[in-house]
Amino acid sequence: MRHLSSPTNPTLSSTYLLHLDRGSSGPASSRSAEVGLLVVCRYMSVCAASSRTRARRSADRHCPLKMDQKEADPSFIPGTGQVVLYGEFTGTDNPKVKYAVSLTEEDLSVQKVLAPSSPAAGRNKLSFSLKDCVGARSLREEDDHRHADPGGVYFSAYFYPLRKRWMSSGAARQRVEQRFRVASLRDPRANLEEAEKWARAIRERAGLLRPLGHGVVLSAVRQPCRVMLLVNPQSGKGQALGLYNGHIQRMLSEAEVPHTLLITERKNHARELVREADLSQWDALVIISGDGLLYEVINGLLEREDWEQAIHTPLGILPGGSGNALAASIHHYSGAPLVSSEELLVSCGFILCKGLVSRMDLISVHLGSGQRLFSFLSLAWGFVADVDVESEKYRHVGAARFTVGTLVRLASLRVYRGRLSYLPVADGDDAERGVIPNGAQHTFHNSCNSNNALKAKRRDPPMLTGPTDTLLAPVDRPVPSDWVVVPEEDFVLMLAMYQSCLAEDLLAAPNATLDQGVIHLMYVKAGITRASLLKLFLAMEKGTHLATSCPHLEYSRVRALRLEPYAPKGLITVDGEAVEYGPVQAQVHRGLARMITG
Repeated sequence: MRHLSSPTNPTLSSTYLLHLDRGSSGPASSRSAEVGLLVVCRYMSVCAASSRTRARRSADRHCPLKMDQKEADPSFIPGTGQVVLYGEFTGTDNPKVKYAVSLTEEDLSVQKVLAPSSPAAGRNKLSFSLKDCVGARSLREEDDHRHADPGGVYFSAYFYPLRKRWMSSGAARQRVEQRFRVASLRDPRANLEEAEKWARAIRERAGLLRPLGHGVVLSAVRQPCRVMLLVNPQSGKGQALGLYNGHIQRMLSEAEVPHTLLITERKNHARELVREADLSQWDALVIISGDGLLYEVINGLLEREDWEQAIHTPLGILPGGSGNALAASIHHYSGAPLVSSEELLVSCGFILCKGLVSRMDLISVHLGSGQRLFSFLSLAWGFVADVDVESEKYRHVGAARFTVGTLVRLASLRVYRGRLSYLPVADGDDAERGVIPNGAQHTFHNSCNSNNALKAKRRDPPMLTGPTDTLLAPVDRPVPSDWVVVPEEDFVLMLAMYQSCLAEDLLAAPNATLDQGVIHLMYVKAGITRASLLKLFLAMEKGTHLATSCPHLEYSRVRALRLEPYAPKGLITVDGEAVEYGPVQAQVHRGLARMITG
């Protein structure tokens, strides 16, 4: 195991906060923890741009300006609220050009100051939402050597607004950095204080933009943070570490999120690490990998003696593998347009920096041997499981491995025999999704020191503890009388989903939500043609497969299920990982885990 601590800057203040109840283990505190949570990012943002077109084309725009302070002038305000700060800045490259910058409770506005007689006067205003800002900081020249300005003082703001793609349709989050020079005072210390005043004012106003979580207003508790960042360098095409170096390290620095990087070295290494780690040293566990590494982390947390507290440790996911299904689901829940590859990584990095934590369902899965494990994404048998496992040989092509695997399996379509039973969701049984309300206590702390407890001990995984499964009968006994037994016994596939996406480009359960307490069960009966099955998967790219009226496709919302394969050999996958083949049953545990969702 290798670990690296992120560089720290003594001039940076801690702005990334996470708040979650870690009360005692009694019933009352447990209920409080179930409904408690929040994470907030304080942002700082000051922006300037010469034109909308150039800002759209540039991902890293710097605008060093000289500030000339004035009282707030309402004529420069975009009309979104009361002015908090106002200043006029002159460009370093052209000292004759001035920009009026004003801060309101929601926006930062930038406008080139022109003569009143100019035809463009009043029409060159740009407004930037503080909701798109991940952070900002004040800098002295010695902190950044990109500007040859001895004694200069700056503050930079970092935005990730949704912008139209340059070469394709749709929109994606794109990085924009804006930099301002503070040099109106002769005393460098006074200039630094002035720069920090602007930064602090914008961070505070951005922090007051509390997100609405299904009607619950989340409040801010300003505490520092400590993040363990786990990277699997072998995931996907082996580029996870490069994605960290190319994007995530910079984003976390911009948001002032100190973290310790841990590079996994073998299968189940992350499982061992979190099982043995002193979690009081960490306030969030974030992974850069595919879905397999998070599967290890969740099951490692539930193998601990203190699993009830451990599983409430906020988790974050950044796509670095082939499937990236949960990362795509988190992005989908944010309401942003469909993206993939590095655009998905930037979106999930933005969500991580925003820092809102929600509850996430976990599914308890029992195998025929008596082993119990926990799943956050999917349970598959038949066609989907075969593609998951057999496409491993095409891992070098990245996410395209699933397309290749699908075509190969379609060429030799199989039928799988077995018995499927499930407990349907009763009418009116859907409670409102819960967001952990104000008053919870889980904080990030500003520390990046290494932790000796991370030296994981190798031992056989214990039987998982965890919540009691009240809906399941022993697998060798009949299902309860209120269950439905599917009359058909010949299937092409069975897929149980609890998140929306099966892959970056497959919206398998479009109505799924993070903490719905529902398993979305789909199965395809034997007799479907290759062409019809291919059409289903093509429709799944847009989430319209359930509306195709395919007579072989069945869909149900369930709380629990049981699958009993008849064939002696086959494949069953949980979260894309092959597990013991044989009878399997599962039930949902609503809101058991915590996930950073933006």
